[in-house]
Amino acid sequence: MRDYELVAIISPELNEEGVSEMIDRVSQSINSRGGKVEEIKKWGRRKLAYPIRKFMEADYVLAHFQLMPQSVKELEAEISASEDILRYLVVKVSD
Repeated sequence: MRDYELVAIISPELNEEGVSEMIDRVSQSINSRGGKVEEIKKWGRRKLAYPIRKFMEADYVLAHFQLMPQSVKELEAEISASEDILRYLVVKVSD
């Protein structure tokens, strides 16, 4: 397994409980693929540099996790299908 980081920008239409549920869904998705979530940090609501879907602010979340490389594409497909995640980026952490 390799180490990865995920930064997600979550829609401001979700309340704090909705953001927590979204984080739980992503964590369960990682775990169901045989991965392991090491740490999740909520950065809170921040102003965006430019509008995304007409929103000027959104909630940011950073997650550190381990996952097999072939499962990352499946995870990204599931994340991109979510309407509540405005943008995301998954990067491999260097060894």
